[in-house]
Amino acid sequence: MWAGASRAGPELMAEPWRAHARTLADEISHPGSRWYPVVADIPRHEFVPAWWVRTENGWDLRRGPIADVYAAHRSLVTRVGKNHADHAAEGDRPMGMPTSSATMPALALRMYQHAQLAEGLNILDVGTGSGYGAALLARRYDDQRITTIDVDPYLVAAAADRLAALDLHPTALTVDATGPLPGQYDRIVSMVSVPSIPTSWLDALRPGGRLVATITGTYMVITVTSTPRGRVGMVEFTPAAFMRTRTGDDYPPNAVDSDRLDEADGEEVTTGRYPVVDVAEAWELSAMIALAVPGVRHGYRREADGRHTAIMAHPDGSWARATAVGADLPTVHQGGPRRLWDILDDVRDDWLRLGYAPHLGANARIADDGSIRLSHGAWTATVRAE
Repeated sequence: MWAGASRAGPELMAEPWRAHARTLADEISHPGSRWYPVVADIPRHEFVPAWWVRTENGWDLRRGPIADVYAAHRSLVTRVGKNHADHAAEGDRPMGMPTSSATMPALALRMYQHAQLAEGLNILDVGTGSGYGAALLARRYDDQRITTIDVDPYLVAAAADRLAALDLHPTALTVDATGPLPGQYDRIVSMVSVPSIPTSWLDALRPGGRLVATITGTYMVITVTSTPRGRVGMVEFTPAAFMRTRTGDDYPPNAVDSDRLDEADGEEVTTGRYPVVDVAEAWELSAMIALAVPGVRHGYRREADGRHTAIMAHPDGSWARATAVGADLPTVHQGGPRRLWDILDDVRDDWLRLGYAPHLGANARIADDGSIRLSHGAWTATVRAE
């Protein structure tokens, strides 16, 4: 029996997970919703038997308590680098970044709501992951109209087996989501982020169809509808971040080299206009700097004495390091072809001048190459196709 399982009542003694599933349904839905009985009846723990938790010692393996699996607002990392938690032994400590997870249930339902799903539609689930999302879709709608894809063959096979155990049989395929897709769809819902809208998604979206996706590094959820006047949509007010698409077993190395940049002397040393902030965790600011400088990466650390440091780096060789105590203005070292911290300060100027994050609620128009033109009043920005 899972740690933390309820023991109240004969039904719960037979299937203790049901109390957790009903609590989850209460948190992310309501009894009048058609999603409520679906969430309450899907054994999420069957899809996430093990996961990784980041601790001060690295990645630790978890196989309970069961309540963690049914947490409404928690994603569970199921794969680190090439190491899937299903295959791990106690004491394993993988190195690397998360490469797959079980999406937090509340966010999954929110993405489905943005997609405006309905009976009789062919739905593509991009990013099978644990398979729990595919289970929700297959139980809520006709499973023969559901296709779920992932780049990882093991994830697809494991999800298909776990779905079949519940007598759910959606089409589950190993597919690189950035390449050609295996059909035409009325709805495309992505649980991975993309730098721009893949052209294959546009090709696979039927006239009148709708897709929902997040843009890498921006926390932006974009909904797109294929209309006679083109592919149009908007940035929703729901912030969300998903792991980005990958084409192989792992992501290529691209983390901020904090050790090197900690010691580097800047070609230019100045005082910043605003206090140091952990940009990656400030989702509105993170989105705005990502739109201004696509591909920028962030690092951050806080010392016991109140000193904290933010580092920015870009593949073009630009970098910045800002250090200060508390809310003091930081000393900023910068190098490379662009002054990243200056750009960040300019973005913060715009944010304060406007009084809001202009990308939220922005209109979106998607070109044939997948680039996205955003507009909100006089403000405009472009997410360029890769």
